[in-house]
Amino acid sequence: MLVVATSSAFGQKLEESFGAPGVDSQKATDLLSAAGSDRAGLTAQVVVTPRDDRATFSNSPEARAALSQLRSAAAELPHVLGTTEAVSPDGRVGLIRLQYPVLEDLDPADLANLKAFAEQASPLRIELGGDLFFAFEEPEAEIGEAIGLVAAIVILLLAFGSVIAMGLPIGMALFGLALGISSMSLVTYLIDIPSWAPVLGSMVGLGVGIDYALILVTRYREFLGRGMSVEESVGRAVASAGRAVVFAGGTVVIAILGLAVAGVPFMTAGGVAISLIVLIMVLASITLLPAFLGLAGHRINRFGLRRKRAHAGLGWQRWAQHVSKYAAAYAIGATVALLALAAPVLALRVGTPDEGTLPENRTERRAYDLVADGFGPGINGPLVIAVDISQDASVVQPLVNAVKADKGIAAVTPAEVNAGVATVIAFPTTGPQDDATMDTVKRLRTEVFPAVIGQSPAKAHIGGQTATLADVGDRVNDRLPVFIGAVILLSLLLLTVVFRSVLVPLKAALLNLLSIGASFGVMVMVFQWGWGAGLIGLESTVPILPFIPMFMFAILFGLSMDYEVFLLSRIREEYLSTGDTTGSVIRGIATTGRVITSAALIMISVFLSFAVSDDPTTKMFGLGLATAVFVDATIVRLVLVPAAMKLMGTANWWLPAWLDRLLPGRLLPGDGGVEDPAGALAPAGAGQPLGSGCATG
Repeated sequence: MLVVATSSAFGQKLEESFGAPGVDSQKATDLLSAAGSDRAGLTAQVVVTPRDDRATFSNSPEARAALSQLRSAAAELPHVLGTTEAVSPDGRVGLIRLQYPVLEDLDPADLANLKAFAEQASPLRIELGGDLFFAFEEPEAEIGEAIGLVAAIVILLLAFGSVIAMGLPIGMALFGLALGISSMSLVTYLIDIPSWAPVLGSMVGLGVGIDYALILVTRYREFLGRGMSVEESVGRAVASAGRAVVFAGGTVVIAILGLAVAGVPFMTAGGVAISLIVLIMVLASITLLPAFLGLAGHRINRFGLRRKRAHAGLGWQRWAQHVSKYAAAYAIGATVALLALAAPVLALRVGTPDEGTLPENRTERRAYDLVADGFGPGINGPLVIAVDISQDASVVQPLVNAVKADKGIAAVTPAEVNAGVATVIAFPTTGPQDDATMDTVKRLRTEVFPAVIGQSPAKAHIGGQTATLADVGDRVNDRLPVFIGAVILLSLLLLTVVFRSVLVPLKAALLNLLSIGASFGVMVMVFQWGWGAGLIGLESTVPILPFIPMFMFAILFGLSMDYEVFLLSRIREEYLSTGDTTGSVIRGIATTGRVITSAALIMISVFLSFAVSDDPTTKMFGLGLATAVFVDATIVRLVLVPAAMKLMGTANWWLPAWLDRLLPGRLLPGDGGVEDPAGALAPAGAGQPLGSGCATG
């Protein structure tokens, strides 16, 4: 409550920024800002057309008067620096372009004011679009969160068979989410948090928060079922499952904080915000949840479904035995299946999904279509060319002429000169998300500008939303190999310390890469090829946003390691207790199969609920995360892991003596770091029927 109250009283607004320092588009923005040019900021488009299908702005005085009146009224909106007006060649479409200041000087209220302006009565049909929507329009995630939450409640109720046991994970997740999102406005005192971070943070936080609590509640009920006291059951659950939660959460945090390698500030800040929510979920699970478990006591099994649970893990045990029996066949078959799913990654195309990809019920989509039909597709993605002419003004007109003559440019505005900086707006012949537009930007930078400027001290840069996102994409692509290597290396180090093994971490990293590749492949199939796009309400194919692959890799690698840590922790306990490699894998699958499946179903439900959003970017995250978790919890955890560990045998736990001496102390129960005089940390089934008591796995 203190954090929420403090955030409400003193929290700062979240930032809106999509640039990257050092790229050409950022240089253009910096140059325009230093010169005090209005063109450094965002734009919005008010697109109008007469409601009478026979009227045009050429033959209807009423329509012309209404257009003039709208432009005058739009110029009076807060923060509008100026307006321009254009009418399409056929006279049917009028375009009023509003110029706003830079992103940092605006907030969501400016978009709200523009929407309110468009609701006024007019003989013209009014639609809106432009940069202002890209910066401030929030996807409607509330419905998605509610759907995911309802699905999680149903899954937990079926898994636990108890209302109280179901309520604790849900309560912990909601508590952590409220605390994490509220704290973001306080973290802005240290780092600028992007405004979209709460949506992505909610998606990840809700999933991991429920999962972490689910693991702890499962172990607590298991120990209660063995006849231990409430206090001892809580302690044993935290000592075993709690440690797994800490290390699983640690891998998620490490992977997401690895986004700092990208060199893109808004991605780094977004990673910090999401990591903060994950960290809060971990802390709540190992501190607050044990207190509630102690209060619940034996009542944790009350108010539930009455059903027989004596053979809860036998089905998973039989499955693990079956996979172990045919380990080679399953390993080969599952690997081929994952490689087939991942193959479309070779066709992955990053780009800027424009407003033409939005549903037709969105005003941005209708505005986009009207403008594209009236003026051509390039009008929706203008290029802002900033030229430093402080030492040579003679290059301006030759540069304008050369840009106008380029095959990819449809039209160019006259140069505006302000404080030694000339600004030229160029409209491509193709739309913002077309590859040809990116080719035009590259050609202007590498061929047209150098040919005109030559040895002159003048410098020209291209900015605007289209160029900015393209530059961010190039920066991300350049840093992606380093980022992937850093995340894998740190995760390998952490897992080596935890599991005292060399091959287990290597296997985990390889299998995680396969599951992530499969999820990327599915994204290409759906978003670029259109396979099944209608199932998630996607009306047209779109390229993948430039920063999504890196974000997705960070989140997915961390989440995949979650299940790896949970499963291998149980297998490790079994192995240290019995010394039987094959038997430990079988019993580990048997005792965690149900809980991992339940946890995965919850995450899949949460992520898929975001995939039905109107926003294509939210759809990408939702579908990609859901696909990866599904693949990871089925093909990887229940097929490839047992098959691979069976084939590797005792080599699973091989660790050179010299490396063992260098690593920190043993960290898992049974490794020598936790006293276990009563043998209570022995896995379920040691000396008792598998699935007995209250265990869900």
